[in-house]
Amino acid sequence: MPMLDILAALIVIFSFAYAVRAKDLLAATIATSLGGLGTALYFLSLHAPDVAMAEAAVGAGLVPLIFVVAIVRTKRFEK
Repeated sequence: MPMLDILAALIVIFSFAYAVRAKDLLAATIATSLGGLGTALYFLSLHAPDVAMAEAAVGAGLVPLIFVVAIVRTKRFEK
């Protein structure tokens, strides 16, 4: 297993695990975004650059943006 695959898998596992256990919603959103980038990195290591670009745009860009807007609009900041 190449080093890029291992790095991508570790990023995905640890970031999503942190997102599930985080108390702060904004920190969980940032961890989810990092997990999306790790997934895109994994797709890139599988030689699927088109899927990697789509995952980076949606999983690391659009979805976290929607989450942040929802957090700000509902004023669900943890103290």
